[in-house]
Amino acid sequence: MTTQDTLRVGAMQMNARLGDVAGNLEQHRAMIDEARRDELDLLVFPELSLTGYALGERVREVAQPRDGAALNELASIAGDMRVMVGFVESAGPGEYYNAIAVLAHGGVVAVHRKLNLPTYGGLEEGKWFHAGRELTFAQLAGGWQAAPLICADLWNPALVHAAMLRRPDLLCAPINSASHIVSSGFSNEDNWPLNLRFYAMTYGTPVIMANRHGPEGDHHFWGGSQILGPRGERLASAGEGERLITATLSRADIARARFELPTLRDANTPLIRDLLQQVP
Repeated sequence: MTTQDTLRVGAMQMNARLGDVAGNLEQHRAMIDEARRDELDLLVFPELSLTGYALGERVREVAQPRDGAALNELASIAGDMRVMVGFVESAGPGEYYNAIAVLAHGGVVAVHRKLNLPTYGGLEEGKWFHAGRELTFAQLAGGWQAAPLICADLWNPALVHAAMLRRPDLLCAPINSASHIVSSGFSNEDNWPLNLRFYAMTYGTPVIMANRHGPEGDHHFWGGSQILGPRGERLASAGEGERLITATLSRADIARARFELPTLRDANTPLIRDLLQQVP
C-alpha cells in the first residue's frame, strides 16, 4: 500500500428526520456526492444519521443488518472515499446496537458498536441498545488508520486511552449532542470542544467531530461540528446550520506533535495494568 502524506477529511453536519430511513437515505446520497466532488478521502456523518436519535421502541422498526440494502447502496456511491454513517444495527433477534458503519468500495468495511451507553439526564440508550464490547479501527486511503468512537464513548477517558494505545492516525467522533439534554447546568456547547481539544492535544491525534443541527421533538441539536489538528488547533468549524466542513491532515504535523509531547511513547501500559488490578 502506498503511504500518502496528507488526508482530505470532512464532517457532514446535518439533521436527521426521526424514524425516516428512506428520507435520510436520500439526504445521505446527495451529501456523499458533494463530498466526492470535493475529493475527500474520508467523510464522517453524525451518530444515528440514518434514523434520528430518540427512537424508543421504534429501534426495532429502523434496525438493519450490517449488510442491509441502505448501507450497501451508500457504499456503492462512496467509491474510494471512506464514509462513516450512523445506523441501528440488528445483530440478532432483539439485539440492537447504536453503530457506525464504515463504507467504501461498494461494501461495509467495518462497524463500530457504541461502548458507553448513557442513562442519565434525558438520555436512555441503555434501555434500548446493547453495548458494544470491542474497539474498532478502520483502514483509510494511503495507509492512514482511524478509530471511531461514538458520542458518550468519549466521556469515558479509559476507552479513549485504550483506543489511542493502538496508535491510530486520527480519532472520529460522530455524536448526537442536544442542548440541556444532560442537565440544565451542563453545557454541551462549552464542554464538548474542551473534551475534544484535550484528546487531540494530549495524544497528538487529529479529531473529526460530526454533530447534528436542528430540532427533534423537544430537543435542539446545536451543531458545532469541528476538525482539530494534532495540537488541538481548530482546522474547521461548522457553527450552526447544515453544512460540510473539510480540512487536510498531515502526517508530518502528527509526527511533530507526538515527538514533542510523547504521551503515547510514555504511556507505561504495564504500570497502568498493575494499578487497575489494585482497584477493588
